[in-house]
Amino acid sequence: MNVFFLFIERFITFVENNLITRESMNFLELVKARKSERDYTSREVEQSKLDYVLECARLAPSAVNFQPWHLLIVKSEEAKEKVRKCYNREWIRTAPMYIVVCGDTNQSWKRKSDGKDHCDIDVAIITEHICLAAAEQGLGTCWVCNFDVELCRKEFDLPANLYPAVIIPIGYTTEKEKASTSRKEPDDITETV
Repeated sequence: MNVFFLFIERFITFVENNLITRESMNFLELVKARKSERDYTSREVEQSKLDYVLECARLAPSAVNFQPWHLLIVKSEEAKEKVRKCYNREWIRTAPMYIVVCGDTNQSWKRKSDGKDHCDIDVAIITEHICLAAAEQGLGTCWVCNFDVELCRKEFDLPANLYPAVIIPIGYTTEKEKASTSRKEPDDITETV
């Protein structure tokens, strides 16, 4: 019976936290709020917020709905050290946790006309879902792709079909004022045909 009440309590907390947050910003504001953060506090990410981020990730679209991904939720000190070996930068050590997004080439869709494997595209979609959902919850993230993939595969004993594609540090940031990054104008990236 205690497990049932714990579940109900966590569910109510989850709903309350997310209903309030969702109403507070529209999609454009959310996209503008998401930044590549590189300075985190030691504050742990609440399980309800992590659950929300993972639910958003679970619902990400993929080619032919094959969902060719596997997420490593890195929270233990031992596992965090494995990530830090693969990307040895001081700033990443400040994050309280990481999500390693892996692509599964055994499950990904391959386009028949040219054999293009869409695993990398699907991994990018779920990664951005994670980053946007985290931003909505007041958490910072950063895409990290410049890491030792083979060492990561070895450290986490991943099979050949799973490749670690992105490390996402996730947590509360120090909220230092950041300069805006320049963006191309709409006319520079679009063409009406």
